[in-house]
Amino acid sequence: MAQGCLKCLKYTMCIANFLCFMCGVAVLGFGVFMMVNVRVEALTPTLASFSVANMLLISGIIITCVSFLGFLGALKENRCLLLTFFLLLFFLMLVELTAACLLLMFEGEIATLVKDDLNKGLTKAKSGNSTKEMNDWNLIQTKFDCCGVDNVTDWGDKVPESCCKEICNASDPKYREKGCLVKLKTMFEENFLTTGISVIVLCIIER
Repeated sequence: MAQGCLKCLKYTMCIANFLCFMCGVAVLGFGVFMMVNVRVEALTPTLASFSVANMLLISGIIITCVSFLGFLGALKENRCLLLTFFLLLFFLMLVELTAACLLLMFEGEIATLVKDDLNKGLTKAKSGNSTKEMNDWNLIQTKFDCCGVDNVTDWGDKVPESCCKEICNASDPKYREKGCLVKLKTMFEENFLTTGISVIVLCIIER
């Protein structure tokens, strides 16, 4: 009976970690796709290293490595691997909790910093000195269905065609309603939440 329960627990751990591993691969793949196809650094030149693509890559690597360690440890019934896995899981929970607390404490300051950086990127693109910057903004605004930092007024009298929902009409143009700041915030929160939920689910299952 005891042996049967242990085998059941072993295979449950293997399946759970395999599913988490696949989720990690998906997150990693999406991060690579975003890095190749979406130039977020055009929006935030100073905070380019903290882009959503980089965060997805880091999250994907962490999830795949930890879940693979758990899968291998459960499959081989290796105590050393399982102990390392549980310690990493505990450490990840602490990091997530600390990051969440810091984000809540400094939410206003972080929002101001990101907004200022977005405005810098938009001003650089609007100046017309860099075609590359403008092309990146056009791509981002089209992909994320956003316009400007807060809204279309950020572009002044130099509103690009990518801000239009369909074909720009000089008499009655219909612009994208949401700014790219809101879109970036939503993407960051979703990514942070996905990583946090994955870690918590793993902890619950392994208990």
